[in-house]
Amino acid sequence: MPHPVPSLRSERLILRPWMPEDRAPFAAMNADPQVMAYFPACLDREQSDALAARIEAHFAEHGYGWWALEVPGEESFIGYVGLQVVDFPAAFAPAVAIGWRLAQAHWELGYAHEAAERVLDHAFDELGLEEVVAFTVPDNRNSLGLMQRLGMRRDPAADFEHPHLPRDHRLRHHQLYRLRAGEWRQE
Repeated sequence: MPHPVPSLRSERLILRPWMPEDRAPFAAMNADPQVMAYFPACLDREQSDALAARIEAHFAEHGYGWWALEVPGEESFIGYVGLQVVDFPAAFAPAVAIGWRLAQAHWELGYAHEAAERVLDHAFDELGLEEVVAFTVPDNRNSLGLMQRLGMRRDPAADFEHPHLPRDHRLRHHQLYRLRAGEWRQE
């Protein structure tokens, strides 16, 4: 039986289940070379729709996933922020990873940070997760900076070569960051 998908709210954002009308702006975002600079390739509409279907299936299976981000009264879809079960073999798995992808027009406005904080509150307080991880390539300074601002700590011993990418791919090497429940919101 599918899990219900909760909506989450932060000061400026709604993190909500996906709707059919999200697919066109999602596809536009996934076709933007700057948005996709640290992913293997841009996605065409068919690939983007397939990814949206996998996101919805993950929610149905787990009750959490990559929530669609909405700025109420301004934009109905600006990207996603959420949690994903790590679905590839890695020394740090099993694990749940936090991730984000926003349309370029919404970068540097604090939306990813605000939404990620709300997702981490949900992960630790409502879902009872013990740890959340995050990973990206060493050149992705914006995402690495966000991980650090969230209080995540790099675990160099757990850095890895992404198994879904060829051995010689420029994006194969990833750095791993961790955040344990007891470290969250410890000022």
